[in-house]
Amino acid sequence: MAKDKSQLELLDISFVSTSNNDHRAVGKVKSFKIDICRRRDISGFIGHWHYSKKVNGINSDYNFKLTDEKGNLIGAMMYGRMAMADVWKKYAEKKEDLIELRRLCCIDNTPKNTESYFIGYTLRWLRKNTDFKIVISYADTTYNHKGTIYKASNFKYKGLTGKGRVIMHNGQQYHDKSVRTMYKGRLRPFAKKLKIALENGEAHYVETKPKHIYTYDL
Repeated sequence: MAKDKSQLELLDISFVSTSNNDHRAVGKVKSFKIDICRRRDISGFIGHWHYSKKVNGINSDYNFKLTDEKGNLIGAMMYGRMAMADVWKKYAEKKEDLIELRRLCCIDNTPKNTESYFIGYTLRWLRKNTDFKIVISYADTTYNHKGTIYKASNFKYKGLTGKGRVIMHNGQQYHDKSVRTMYKGRLRPFAKKLKIALENGEAHYVETKPKHIYTYDL
């Protein structure tokens, strides 16, 4: 719940997918600029640099971009509503108190502490500009992630989730709730496609490993 919606209006930044070796951050960490932005400003970047390679099915209420001294896009972050409907009951007094850090990625060639600097800024922004009380995020053991960056950012470790499942379609992984993603009371186009793919056998469910849970009190 932003207190000042005018902060969401920023210029567009496009991301051109090239070799990962062609991308290197210019400048020192404290010279990097962080801005809240539109989802479309960073969707392509996340699709390229995030290990999941996707943003479909992800709710993103607050999107942030990280740029270097030359204005190059070198990092992106998405915060949004919880993917699991009732998880908030374990961590907050009411649903509106909890928001999830849904996506975080930077280019490979960045200075040490770039990600923690990025996270720290966005946490302070959320504390100042929203009414959320707690941020939650997950480290996926399927990819051998342990949540090192969350520990470095003073998140609290809350244990492991249970096993889950995802939808596999055309080599892409989707949250199992993606088939029910709505917009203005209707299923989103990609949700309809996934549903049809499941029905005709082009897509299927796959069991996933537990994830590490981390929370941060704003």
